[in-house]
Amino acid sequence: MSDFRVGRVRATAFAKVTLSLRVLGRRPDGYHELEALTVSVGQPHDTLEAVAVPHAGASLEVVGDDAMVPQDEQNLAVRATQQLLLSVGRAGHGVQLTLRKRIPSARGLGGGSADAAAALLAVRRLLEVDIDERRLHDLAAELGSDVPFCLGGGAAWMRGRGELLEPAPLPVGIPMLLVLPPFPIPTPSVYAAWDEMGGVRSRRVVQAPRPVADVLRELANDLEPAAEAVEPKLRPFRERLEEATGRPALLAGSGSAYVVLADGPRGLPDLAQNLSLKIGAPVAASATVSRGVRVES
Repeated sequence: MSDFRVGRVRATAFAKVTLSLRVLGRRPDGYHELEALTVSVGQPHDTLEAVAVPHAGASLEVVGDDAMVPQDEQNLAVRATQQLLLSVGRAGHGVQLTLRKRIPSARGLGGGSADAAAALLAVRRLLEVDIDERRLHDLAAELGSDVPFCLGGGAAWMRGRGELLEPAPLPVGIPMLLVLPPFPIPTPSVYAAWDEMGGVRSRRVVQAPRPVADVLRELANDLEPAAEAVEPKLRPFRERLEEATGRPALLAGSGSAYVVLADGPRGLPDLAQNLSLKIGAPVAASATVSRGVRVES
């Protein structure tokens, strides 16, 4: 008798924002040694729905107009589902994934990693998979350097290649604007440029406002010079953004999104709308949240 169960689980995958990133060098395994202060934010976010189906394997439908999102085994959510099922001896089960994509690709916001983390947690609940947290973390690390953070989320120091996590004492609700330039920057290209430039260290340092300053006073991103070399439009965009806001902007991860920390949540949506009209790019009013994925049955 089959143990197939009909069911449905929905997961919200929150974007990852890197407030400060130091690249300490290239490792023998080809990855880079990092020290990054990273937070989960409520906007933008993706939604992943997992449904049990009577045929083996994972399939995916992507809803959204992001042409860069793969719909086959190149998608991290599909790979996460397949590897989870294989690792727990459930390869004969089938899962249909529907991904509503709102985190734009190649903007440094960890959208693919967030989707992979959402798939791991959604499928675990959907099929009542028996896997402990340590094993789930190791599986996440096999999928990608950002996936372990996205699995737990909140606020954390990421070290190693990203798989070593230490909670950071930052509160929920830190307000910010996320600015999304109309041009993507592929992460592999930025790291390749960083290597070619001899491992440059960013000289642009931003003084952190409270409460971030209680954890780290100065914020910098060592990938920024490499990202600017890959995409020459990036620096002029940042300069226009900083002129429009009167505040320093932080490059999110490998870019191209920028973060502008705000004084408070009051009026933030209106500020985001007005800023979007000024600079001609989408701007999201956002804030830090306590987790990387929210799962609902």
